[in-house]
Amino acid sequence: MTDGELGGDGAKVETRCGFVALIGAPNVGKSTLVNALVGSKVTIVSRKVQTTRALIRGIAMVDYAQIILVDTPGIFAPKRRLDRAMVSTAWSGAHDADLVCVLLDAKVGLDDEAESIFGKVRSVDREKILVLNKIDLVAREGLLALAKLANDRLGFAETFMISALSGDGVDDLRSALAKEVPAGPFLYPEDQVSDAPMRQLAAEITREKIFRQLHQELPYQSTVETDGFTERKDGSIRIEQTIFVERESQRKIVLGKNGATIKSIGAEARKELSEITGQPVHLFLFVKVRENWGDDPDRYRGIGLQFPKE
Repeated sequence: MTDGELGGDGAKVETRCGFVALIGAPNVGKSTLVNALVGSKVTIVSRKVQTTRALIRGIAMVDYAQIILVDTPGIFAPKRRLDRAMVSTAWSGAHDADLVCVLLDAKVGLDDEAESIFGKVRSVDREKILVLNKIDLVAREGLLALAKLANDRLGFAETFMISALSGDGVDDLRSALAKEVPAGPFLYPEDQVSDAPMRQLAAEITREKIFRQLHQELPYQSTVETDGFTERKDGSIRIEQTIFVERESQRKIVLGKNGATIKSIGAEARKELSEITGQPVHLFLFVKVRENWGDDPDRYRGIGLQFPKE
């Protein structure tokens, strides 16, 4: 539906559409919240920090409003080139959005990381909404005290207390965002939940399974690329992916003894991909060593990041 089209009763309805950036420290729950707001999986969730690398957009519909959610990489103190690219991407997402939701882990509170983010978000000339996540882990008195402290630090237009995991408070936040995005025509079809190409989403899902199984053994500098994505005549999909690591020792970890680990990763990824596409999936995984891939500009472009020169 575009701006000014007819609603179900024949009256003209003003549509609304806008970008909402989710900003916060790693593991504050941004990806879980995006999935909860959309009502469908559009971004990966992992216990390992900094799993979201590029700006993955989820699209939530509320009546005649389209909310385009920008799940930014967690903001942290960058040490390497990949880190700097991720942090730069996060801040660009905030400056380009119509609204900014600043997420705080209610249990962690205003630690040094959060204080640093608050300091920088002051320069973002957009309306800001405070979202306290994981409220089920903190007593009500603590939540009220944290909300007051955060609002004293930075004047927020609104404050919401939610649990992205259980869904508590998510509906209220979604409704508020729908009212706050600017008037305008929809930018995406009403049934679309993400602007990430299926090839990219498939790679993200496999990367999530790697993190879930190997979060202690494998550094997060691994990446997955979808080499082939073919819909076959029998209605199934053939997907070929390469998992890139930086050292031979990491390749052996991903493969596992007699290939057991890679088979398990493939089985989990294939199951979820079949559920998302609604079609049988044949998934073929390969593991290759690409030394210093973190210094290769082509790899950054492949995962949606701008290559930092320094």
